[in-house]
Amino acid sequence: MDNIIHMSDISKKFGSKVAIEHIDFTVKRGEIFGFLGPSGAGKTTTINMLTGNTVPSKGSLNVMGFTGSRIGNKAFLSKIGILSDESTAYQRLSVWDNLKMFAKLYNQSIKKAEEILDFINLNKEKKTLFKNLSKGMKQRVLLGRSLLHNPELLFLDEPTASLDPTTIEYIHKGLVQLNKQGTTIFLTTHNMNEATKLCHRVALLNEGRIQLLDTPENLRYRFSNQQIKIIKCNNEIKYLPLTEETGEYIKTLIHDNNLKYISTDLPHLDEIFIKVTGKELV
Repeated sequence: MDNIIHMSDISKKFGSKVAIEHIDFTVKRGEIFGFLGPSGAGKTTTINMLTGNTVPSKGSLNVMGFTGSRIGNKAFLSKIGILSDESTAYQRLSVWDNLKMFAKLYNQSIKKAEEILDFINLNKEKKTLFKNLSKGMKQRVLLGRSLLHNPELLFLDEPTASLDPTTIEYIHKGLVQLNKQGTTIFLTTHNMNEATKLCHRVALLNEGRIQLLDTPENLRYRFSNQQIKIIKCNNEIKYLPLTEETGEYIKTLIHDNNLKYISTDLPHLDEIFIKVTGKELV
């Protein structure tokens, strides 16, 4: 699997303030990559560099084969989608009129706009003005807008922040579907449950530096006590290592109908972040 993004020794300063310092990572084509950290960690600055909205102070950057001043040009922008706080739609146009308008701007067909309307599941609200939609519905329209031109790479900056659980679940299902269709997704979030659920790999960012980078599963295993808690039917409690022998023992307990409870001590990503940085995610 080739790399669609390669950042090498990237730093970014705003005056004397260091926003990003010596970060290195790659994003593989076809994965959902989570860039995680608290507000002010440098997540949005990183997306701005990756999309050509700001230039690194130091280091080399390659996005889909684009480098230097080519990152952010017309050919580059035709291959990416962006959903961020700066994404907008026409307030006084309906959902459907917005999608048609942006489809025209992207040289896409009405059929494509219809497909996106189905994807964001707002057919019943298609005649509702954008300004009258709930926050969650607005976010779905903006997500739809970012997908109208079939982007190869999708950047999502805190896409579910402050949304209700139902809308979050809907967006998550949509992102998984997009990824299965081949879209690479770069996701920033401070929601560690979201990252665990969606991402193939995650980078934990704090104060402009990457602290950890791995799959959620590997990180959770690395920071666990690597034990399994077992309660037998007679309420006997055992703590056993994660080994093949333990696996065989559990199979025996199940076969003998003698397993009451089993759990691992795998920590959540937010617990790992606190352990590594000493800070809570806000």
